[in-house]
Amino acid sequence: MDPTELTPEQHRARLHSLHWAHQAVADCRRHLVVEDYMPGQVVYNLSEYPAPDSSIRPTEYDAELLRRFADAGVELIQVHEDWNDSQRLLGGDKFSSYDAEGMRQFVDLVHSLGMQIIAYISSGYFEDSDPDFRQDWAGDYRLRELYFSYARCKPWHPGWRAYLLPRAERMLDEYGFDGLYNDTGYPPVDDGEPVCDAGELSPGPGKHAAFEDLSGMLRELCHQRGGVYKVHMRTGDIEPGKRYWDYLWVGESVRDLDGLRETARDLQPWVVPCPDLSRAQVESEDELYLHFLPYAQFPLRIDGRPMTGERALVEGIEYHDDFWTHHARAMWQHLQSNPHGPYSYGWWDSVPGRPEGREVWLDHLALYRPMVSAGSQAWLEVREGALLGEPLPDDVIASLFVNEQAYLVLANVGDAPARASLADQWADRRTGERGRQPIVPPRTLRFLTRVQTRTVGQSYISGDNTGTSEVP
Repeated sequence: MDPTELTPEQHRARLHSLHWAHQAVADCRRHLVVEDYMPGQVVYNLSEYPAPDSSIRPTEYDAELLRRFADAGVELIQVHEDWNDSQRLLGGDKFSSYDAEGMRQFVDLVHSLGMQIIAYISSGYFEDSDPDFRQDWAGDYRLRELYFSYARCKPWHPGWRAYLLPRAERMLDEYGFDGLYNDTGYPPVDDGEPVCDAGELSPGPGKHAAFEDLSGMLRELCHQRGGVYKVHMRTGDIEPGKRYWDYLWVGESVRDLDGLRETARDLQPWVVPCPDLSRAQVESEDELYLHFLPYAQFPLRIDGRPMTGERALVEGIEYHDDFWTHHARAMWQHLQSNPHGPYSYGWWDSVPGRPEGREVWLDHLALYRPMVSAGSQAWLEVREGALLGEPLPDDVIASLFVNEQAYLVLANVGDAPARASLADQWADRRTGERGRQPIVPPRTLRFLTRVQTRTVGQSYISGDNTGTSEVP
């Protein structure tokens, strides 16, 4: 809720809830104040580039789906590399669209629904066959997947910086994008290249100083236009306490979601996990939320136009024999036998797709958004305090989110049912069931809200006191 719209009664409830929460939590992993956060984010599949008949021009399907997302509170749409012409096959280039007018119309549609849109860019990856490429910009490493051979350009190279930044600015202004998604192409993986050989050109003492500086300049381009900047890089390459993004995408190529939870939970906000279901196996859709919501991290939705896999079957294009080529072709093969779905919607989606995925994501978003409204406070992974009647079972994570109400999420990451003991009455937000000792099934997330009561005309108190009436 907009804080300017709160009534005196709601302000009273907020003050009471926050006062109670500060008294109720003695120890937690992190205390967080929610600022500048868009929890609902969707990466939207646009086309089967480099297929020659690829079109970005919005259809009625796009209008209907985007309207549904907007109505559900989605605030940010992201388009991946299928918006540009990285191979220079259809009249564009890495920083411009092969369907410029269609791209502008799509951006206008997103804006008309009150959402922002960001577009793929990379501060490192660049096609080594592009006529503009200069070998001195990069080392010897090449990322050869699908149809591309990407060099990894050095963030400290003056020539690469001078080439990249004005094109990033032109992208934003020519199409009306609100910001950028930087698929960084940095740092070197296990290929023998040094992380930084900038020498006297390094802008600081840290080993990632050149990248952080370049990333900061891209972020500023977005902020100058009131937009946002999202970064994708390996969690192990982020120095503790550092933040050079508005949003951080993690999860690509990760098979173990328990491990991703442990790795990502202490990163600076705001983290947008993308569980990679092209590789990871989950027992249920709910597991995509189990690992991340207790840490104020809401998963990215992979959606948009169904991904047919045609992009891996275009005549005249030489493809690499790699995972992504096989993944796209598996989508194509599935679609030939199942033309009515279930569909896959992007690189990080499963084959076959999961028909319940969109509805489950929207359901969780509806539960999550009130917990993280502007100005909310969160106590993540509560360990001790008056909130708890007894210490939590080892496999249960409890996180408290507070604004005008107090919300609690209980995540059981273990394989057996667990009982949590709470000092106050809490109500299940799905079933309405009340109690102080909720049972959390294995691999399950429960959403609770604190049962508050008050003596008429008095301040709020908690519990089943006589002579009180419930506050809705």
